[in-house]
Amino acid sequence: MKNYYPRAIDKFLSEWKNESNRKPLLLRGARQVGKSSAIRQLGKTFKYFVEVNFERDREIMSVFTGSLKAKDIATRLSAFYGIPVIPGETLLFLDEIQACSEAIHSLWFFYEDYPELHVIAAGSLLEFALKNMTSFGVGRVRSLFMYPMSFDEFLVATGNEGWIDVKRNASPQNPVFDALHTKLVEAFRNYLMVGGMPEAVSIWADTQDYLKCQQVQDDIILAYEDDFSKYEEKADPMLLRQTLRSVASQIGSKFVYSRVQGDYRSEKVKAALELLKDAGLIRATVHTAANGIPLGAGINDKFIKYIFMDSGLLLRLLGLENTGGPSETSRLILVGSASDLVNKGSITEMTAGLELLKYSSPTQRHDLYYWQNLSRGAQAEVDYVIVKDMKAVPLEVKAGTIGSMKSMYRFMADKHLEYGIRTSLENFGALDKVDIIPLYALSNLFK
Repeated sequence: MKNYYPRAIDKFLSEWKNESNRKPLLLRGARQVGKSSAIRQLGKTFKYFVEVNFERDREIMSVFTGSLKAKDIATRLSAFYGIPVIPGETLLFLDEIQACSEAIHSLWFFYEDYPELHVIAAGSLLEFALKNMTSFGVGRVRSLFMYPMSFDEFLVATGNEGWIDVKRNASPQNPVFDALHTKLVEAFRNYLMVGGMPEAVSIWADTQDYLKCQQVQDDIILAYEDDFSKYEEKADPMLLRQTLRSVASQIGSKFVYSRVQGDYRSEKVKAALELLKDAGLIRATVHTAANGIPLGAGINDKFIKYIFMDSGLLLRLLGLENTGGPSETSRLILVGSASDLVNKGSITEMTAGLELLKYSSPTQRHDLYYWQNLSRGAQAEVDYVIVKDMKAVPLEVKAGTIGSMKSMYRFMADKHLEYGIRTSLENFGALDKVDIIPLYALSNLFK
């Protein structure tokens, strides 16, 4: 990727660099979300930068065998790469660290014996390695979690950074002026199609060519599927492919195991879902009773919806894009009226959930929750329940500008709540006890 576009994670990386009681840092996230690029960008602020890639330079693993004295390791790496390793002046980057368990263990010793050296690590399949290590890094290693680009980051990459301040200063009482609202809706449609994978966004920023973005998306999906064989020895790559496609086709609905093609037992499908979650390709949205804080105290894990990591990849995976001409879904996203998009609400519902994750603090792993009336014959459902000012808040996603809110009002009445949020392609506004926040402005919830 030729250009580096600023990411929200940059601020947290810079703060880590300047901490006095610094720990080795793990940057965690799915493949190709921009982890290595962000670390290399941080590396430009150091006098020296040493990048160790355990998949590319397999011979370097021998440096981490035997003695794990941190200063000895640093001396050997300096000699191998011909770059000085000097505390305060060098950033040591251990990439694809999941390929070398000894290197992961060495992070403990860097913390204990060489804390003055800046050490940062990343890995696309890191979660699998960490699961096999009991009580890894407790108190010794810090983690940051990274996702594909948010809509605000997309605006920065496409040269529309100035719009961010305007929408952040807007509110239900002070909406965005109409001309800019129209521009933001158009940009959000583009974001739904392109998604937030940095390489796809870079291509879009340079060319505004969907076909070129789709080629990149195809390459990314293929790379993910190629990784399936690396997940676990007993993992069935075909089961993983079928499960991933089933997640894509069931977006917005409670996941039904029997819909996975191949007549797999539910236990097998459940295990495949766990592997896909560990790889960062999907996230669970779990039913909560929402009777109090924390929301996780009232979950019912028999009712789970899954979201895919990126809207652009989702559309490619579903085969909704150009096959001789734009699909109906693509047409509605690009040029249809706002109300046309209501029928494609699962895509916008998913994207709203992803935005909630992306704007949350990267210092911890966040969960997503939804609410559904489980009484027999009841149909009330709220897309997301979030916590704001230590209270449960229902958040309803409407793809366009229409749609009733009976479910939200039912939820608010049942839980004795005085505040809800509706997010859609409408401008800022307010209804009875409900604020309207545009889909393009969900970052406002995290000001």
